Amino acid sequence: MFDWRKAFGMNLNLRPEAPAGAVRETRANAGEYQSLYKYLRDRYANRVVLTFGEIEDLLGFPLPGPALVQHSWWDPQTAFGGPSSQSDAWTLANRTATVNLVARNVAFDRKEG
Repeated sequence: MFDWRKAFGMNLNLRPEAPAGAVRETRANAGEYQSLYKYLRDRYANRVVLTFGEIEDLLGFPLPGPALVQHSWWDPQTAFGGPSSQSDAWTLANRTATVNLVARNVAFDRKEG
């Protein structure tokens, strides 16, 4: 169907190429929380509020016990000083997380700047 384009040396790649040096998204970026990352990345709203149940639906598995009862699970820094694996989901999407354990929801706010 596109043989005439080949004959004239036209580029058949209809998808734009990523700029040089661009970071390719991989599952390793946000690990098992990749689907949460993609959801937050693709929202235009500055604030996205999700219930624990909605987060579990996005992930396809239940949140671990500490996520339901400990504020520290939602802290982007672990006790070892590095980022936690789950927090990569919202930090890579340029958001912060504020958990409300009583209401069982999390507000993900877009970072300023």
